[in-house]
Amino acid sequence: MAVEEKTKFMYLDKNWQSLKCEQHGRVLTVTFDTGDRINSFDFTLMQELIELTQLLENDSELSAIILSGKEQIFTGGMNLKTVAKPEGVSLVAWRKIIQLGPKLCEAWERLEPITIAAIEGWCVGAGVALTSACDLRVLGEGSILYVPEIERGMNMSWGSVPRMVSLIGPARTKQFFALAEKVDARRALQWGLVDEVVAEGQALNKALELAERAAAMPPIPLRMCKQGINAAAQALSHAVGFMDTDQFMLCQKTEDYQEAISAFLEKRKPDYKGR
Repeated sequence: MAVEEKTKFMYLDKNWQSLKCEQHGRVLTVTFDTGDRINSFDFTLMQELIELTQLLENDSELSAIILSGKEQIFTGGMNLKTVAKPEGVSLVAWRKIIQLGPKLCEAWERLEPITIAAIEGWCVGAGVALTSACDLRVLGEGSILYVPEIERGMNMSWGSVPRMVSLIGPARTKQFFALAEKVDARRALQWGLVDEVVAEGQALNKALELAERAAAMPPIPLRMCKQGINAAAQALSHAVGFMDTDQFMLCQKTEDYQEAISAFLEKRKPDYKGR
């Protein structure tokens, strides 16, 4: 059995904890569900999404990969209970764990097939970071994109700042990230943050339509075209974002971070002191 055939068998039949993979022809659909109400990100999901990309490295068949969340909500973002450094874990070990986010986005960005995010409902924080690493984004018209990291005392990491500036420009990235504006479907399309807006509940169908168009293209030129575009768009991304993991760890040491997280969990307005 060829290497790519073994790999295909593995990612389709593997007993994933948070993922469901379905392949039809040259199109793979990946659906994630972490089991909680808001489909929040956790380290298990992140590790599985990275592992999937590793299994896909030897694939030469796929032309498109669709990423979707739950039918009513893409994701409510990172589970904040998982981002606090556990007692007894060294700073070096914690840094390696925190690097999973940037590695996840880099891994999905490097995939050779066209990647399409099908988004319904809320797409928050980590979900925005991951979908910005995809090639195309399809949004149900009732959806909201929201990045609360800054108002919760964090930086915006996972390499998402240069990606977002490339997508929508510096001023709108500041509105979206620094001011934590909630962006609805109409505005997201106007900004160029998403590529298609469809009736609520139809994001996956539209993503499948786009994926089939990719599957109808000559496979090798399609992959080369994507790689060339990404190289041009992201040439300086590493130079801009290579420190964002360490910035996150620094933010975790501030009083404002502790206050922001406490206020969020206690459902009250935070009292920032700038230190």
